[in-house]
Amino acid sequence: MSFPFTLSRRVLSGAVPPPAADVVVVGGGVIGVMTALFLARAGVRVVLLEKGRVAAEQSSRNWGWIRAQGRDPAELPIAMEARRLWSDIAADLDEDIGLRTTGVTYLAPDARRMDSYVRWQAVASAQGLDCEVLDAGDVAAMLPGAGQRWAGAIRTPSDLRAEPSLAVPAVARRAIAAGAVICEGCAVRGLDVAGGRIAGVLTERGRVVASEVVVAGGAWSRLLLQRHGIAIPQLSVRSTALATEPMPQMFDGAAVDDRLAFRRRMDGGYTLAPSAAQELYVGRDAVASLGAYLPQLRADPLGTRLLPAAPSGFPDAWATPRRWSGDSASPFEAVRVLNPAPNRRRVAATLAAFAATFPQAGPVRARVAWAGMIDTMPDIVPVVDRAESLPGLTIATGMSGHGFGIGPAFGRIAAALVTGGAVGHDMHRFRLSRFSDGSRVELGPLV
Repeated sequence: MSFPFTLSRRVLSGAVPPPAADVVVVGGGVIGVMTALFLARAGVRVVLLEKGRVAAEQSSRNWGWIRAQGRDPAELPIAMEARRLWSDIAADLDEDIGLRTTGVTYLAPDARRMDSYVRWQAVASAQGLDCEVLDAGDVAAMLPGAGQRWAGAIRTPSDLRAEPSLAVPAVARRAIAAGAVICEGCAVRGLDVAGGRIAGVLTERGRVVASEVVVAGGAWSRLLLQRHGIAIPQLSVRSTALATEPMPQMFDGAAVDDRLAFRRRMDGGYTLAPSAAQELYVGRDAVASLGAYLPQLRADPLGTRLLPAAPSGFPDAWATPRRWSGDSASPFEAVRVLNPAPNRRRVAATLAAFAATFPQAGPVRARVAWAGMIDTMPDIVPVVDRAESLPGLTIATGMSGHGFGIGPAFGRIAAALVTGGAVGHDMHRFRLSRFSDGSRVELGPLV
């Protein structure tokens, strides 16, 4: 099985970028697309450049959860804003993206996990989130006929779900309607710098003059930024998922326990994934960033499996160039779409776990399986900040698996950082300098 490119059609609005713009957004994932949407709505001349296809990488390969549950306390108000924005944006689209308010549930295998959920619930409730703690009886009533028992759960009824492969391209088309120019198949080879500040970008199709650039390149952001001397300890981990054939409804929302995550889909199947089975390809960047990731590895030593080397052309592959000129082909042109193979063993185990959890469902068959590369940070929260060392540059990356859900809010924030508008949140937690100013790594919640 392999990942299907199920985008309804290309969202290309121009094969060749214009010679100039107010802002260039690098990257056509959910963060870049949302940033372009909000800039266009503000009347800014914005050009989004994507080396491959809009949302063809992690932004269409994620679980499709739009959750405030489980967020870092500093990220929680942003996640709550993002849910509101998703609803507003969906109402403005001409197509159904599968947005449904069906809640997110974390199922606890034991009392220790329940204790962590209770602690997080106290923090979240103080910020006005409608999360609730369920005991074992509540969970049994919510999932009748389940083939196992849980110690309890935490649930946020107001969390949502949607279809990522439909949602992000639909938003991109809305951004085009608002005035954004989106160019697929146009790689940015580097930033154009003059007089110590941003002057535009250098692409495979020529130079685009702009006084502001937003780098929202997901798994590719570090490779681009380090070419310009901006150090960011971002790595990418492989995550496997699958979609089942249509089947009877076992649960209408999204849920996860210590074995698997599952979400009801528009097509009548389920998106399934191992709950904690990310895999890290060890490359030069991974070795260089080991110290920054030690707190995360100590806190969850079994959460990441190390693989010896990335496939050729991946951002942290040993042979991937770290230096190239603006007038020659770049690593971004060598791999238009980052398309890792799924872990077949984990696919089989996840199918078996879902079948064991819901024995009344009958045979559970996979329709398709895929994998994606999640851009992650040592503390499991993003970097969304202006680059002090390079005026005119805004960075929005390292979403750590949260990008689809929080994309609208961080896109709006990135647009506000560019234009000098109201950000509306305390952004100290998301500053780039936290990795260089001597600050201790503070992990986001592992719930």
